Amino acid sequence: MAMVDVSGKAKVFREATATGKIRLKPETVNLIREEKIAKGNPLYTAKIAGVLAAKKTSELVPLCHPLPLTSVKVEAKIVEKTAVEVTATVKTKAQTGVEMEALAAASAGLLTIWDMVKQYEKDATGQYPNTAIENIHVVRKLKQV
Repeated sequence: MAMVDVSGKAKVFREATATGKIRLKPETVNLIREEKIAKGNPLYTAKIAGVLAAKKTSELVPLCHPLPLTSVKVEAKIVEKTAVEVTATVKTKAQTGVEMEALAAASAGLLTIWDMVKQYEKDATGQYPNTAIENIHVVRKLKQV
């Protein structure tokens, strides 16, 4: 097992964008919209978590190269009556791409939202029937030579 050897590759501008959603009860989405979540603002906190995750990706994913990131932008917004979307765009000038960093950022943002709202998501049995993190994927990858 080894990290891929990229020492022969040139450093070029690279960018990747990843996104995903978390499905929530309409009541929970309304609490987010009205800024009434007890732990604070999940949309703002998700952005911070995403930036931190992008910076730490090589510590989370064993064979991922540590990269000098030049930009990390994370957006978190209500997109449906029952969904919040997190989108992360990461840039670098390096020998390998930043898809993993974008995916880590989007994932961490969604996990942060889940952590901040889970108390509102339980049904009468204590289960979370409506809550799901879904469709985390890379939507854009760019390499400029």
